[in-house]
Amino acid sequence: MTNGPDFYDQENVFDYYTKRRQRDDNPNDTLEAPIFMEMLGDFHGADILDLGCGQGGFGIKLLADGCRSYTGLEASTRMFAAADALKSAGGQIILTPMESWTYPEAAFDVVVSRLALHYISDIAQIFNRVHHTLKPGGRLIFSVEHPVITSSNHSATATGKRHDWIVDDYFVTGPRNVSWMGSEVIKYHRTVEDYFSGLQQAHFAVEQLRESRPRPEMFADEALYARRQRIPLFLMLAARRI
Repeated sequence: MTNGPDFYDQENVFDYYTKRRQRDDNPNDTLEAPIFMEMLGDFHGADILDLGCGQGGFGIKLLADGCRSYTGLEASTRMFAAADALKSAGGQIILTPMESWTYPEAAFDVVVSRLALHYISDIAQIFNRVHHTLKPGGRLIFSVEHPVITSSNHSATATGKRHDWIVDDYFVTGPRNVSWMGSEVIKYHRTVEDYFSGLQQAHFAVEQLRESRPRPEMFADEALYARRQRIPLFLMLAARRI
């Protein structure tokens, strides 16, 4: 089974992912991004840490829109190599797994992570390290694949779209070997309660919990909009360091 960074380092997967993200109707931009930016709110003048930053496109946006500094952690060598635009924009990207980086104490105003934490086996460790690296009152905002998706991969098809989704073994948490984008990768299933209580145990106050409810103005294709109303693809939480 392949972990997240090794999965994206496969040439066929990286190429598929890059083309997928360039589609106008991709779920990251139509479902996750609008809600995530609402939850992030005002970040002008903030020092921001991004866990699993990919090619750094989000960092470029944050820097252009007024954050003071941006640091991204990325463990995929292909993603890291493709982040030249971020470096040119004044951002910093570090080639390291988020699990093994030495987090400086009280260094950041905001920590973000977009669709990366479901590749991490020990979420409690990450929450504790984020708490350590946030300034007092600092915020963590993250998105993950929704637990109704990560619970079971039984309804996935080798090609084409799913017609139905199976939710199974929901309370059996842990690794799932998932067939995706022409390869296989390990994703970690947790319940909504696991994410919520994990933040509380790490001494965060949860401020928002959102799901990827589609907005009609984001879709030119009415059939795709109807499809996106069937099941939540993403779960997003915002919490503040106590």
